[in-house]
Amino acid sequence: MAQDRIAAAAAAVAENRLAGRRLGRLAGLETLEDGYAAQQEANRALEQRLGARAGHKIGGTTAPMRAYINVPEPIGGEVFASTVHGSGTVLPLGSFVRPGVETEIAVRLRHGLPPREQPYGRDEVTAATEAVMAAIEIVDDRYEDFRTIGAQTLLADNAFNAGSLLGEPMRDFNALDLGALRARTLIDGQEVASGLTDALLGHPMDALAWLANRRSKLGLGLAAGTFVSLGSITPVQWVENPAAFRVEVEALGAVEVAFA
Repeated sequence: MAQDRIAAAAAAVAENRLAGRRLGRLAGLETLEDGYAAQQEANRALEQRLGARAGHKIGGTTAPMRAYINVPEPIGGEVFASTVHGSGTVLPLGSFVRPGVETEIAVRLRHGLPPREQPYGRDEVTAATEAVMAAIEIVDDRYEDFRTIGAQTLLADNAFNAGSLLGEPMRDFNALDLGALRARTLIDGQEVASGLTDALLGHPMDALAWLANRRSKLGLGLAAGTFVSLGSITPVQWVENPAAFRVEVEALGAVEVAFA
């Protein structure tokens, strides 16, 4: 039965993540919806150890990232409270399989976006947003080969997510052109990449609307008070050695993390 296949996949996800082992392609997940169903079941188990689900992430928001991880559309995941940090946090490199840093912006919701038949648009999700902030997503390549593992397996495992760092929230953001902000990624003080926020499905709020609508189709919503990290503006930077990372987003400030 489909539910048995999903339960087995979810158990493998939770077990491998908690043990720090690489995950192989999960059998029995035939559709993207199967992947999301396994994600929800795995996360119900994982939150007993990692804390409540405090936020969301979008992977593959840009076309180059979708090609890089070999997925047909953006993919959503959930973020656990114990993995959310403030700027300046130092993380132990050895607690990850192969960590990476992504340069992002995040929003925090004032109002929830419950599931419904009518699609959400940019204006409506903007009105539901309380604050915008620079952000870092910590990803972890905990897979045997993410290029061939399949979107369903990546979805079941929250699409690489291993944590988030959130910058200072900007509540008065309506005067900003959120689709034309420049972001920079720096390693040990040296710029390694830059890009514009229009990489996020054309506009960050369009990315937020995409996630709200994708979750609506699954019968899920986005709750008030949670945050959404909207996808990497520049290419992921894999952390091979101890290093300090800084993300700067025009008008929104900076976020820093170090691995030691």
